[in-house]
Amino acid sequence: MAISQGDTIPDATLSFMGDEGPATLQLSEKTKGRKVVIFALPGAFTGTCTTAHVPSFIRTKDQFAGKGVDEIICLSVNDPFVMGAWGDSTGATAAGITMLGDPEAAFTKAMGREFSAPPAGLVDRSKRYAMVVDDGKITLLQEDESPGVCDVSAGEGMLSAM
Repeated sequence: MAISQGDTIPDATLSFMGDEGPATLQLSEKTKGRKVVIFALPGAFTGTCTTAHVPSFIRTKDQFAGKGVDEIICLSVNDPFVMGAWGDSTGATAAGITMLGDPEAAFTKAMGREFSAPPAGLVDRSKRYAMVVDDGKITLLQEDESPGVCDVSAGEGMLSAM
């Protein structure tokens, strides 16, 4: 069953590239007492994710801060090495966007938002969506109609819905 607006996000151990190498964090601790935007996408270095989704949050980061958002998190079913390299290559890390990996798709599956497209090499990947999480509770959740579309889950789409 998919998690919906109004629900508490499932807890998960997510990975990132830290100063000393791969590291993990608990999502519940990251969101506790904070307002964050989490945008999830099918895969690092893929077309729409790289050319549309990530850039939309780089462009709108300051506008989210103006609405009280403490942090913007990009989440993908990838390992921390890939997420670190992708954050560097897109400029997301330099822009202050946190790049987190869900290497086993545990969070993605707990959200009820996994899909597979084996011909494209995508297995147990995340659907494209974004959400505002306030102290662990989802206050806004928008999912695009297909993984190749980036509209309601883009930075501008989220801002207009807030």
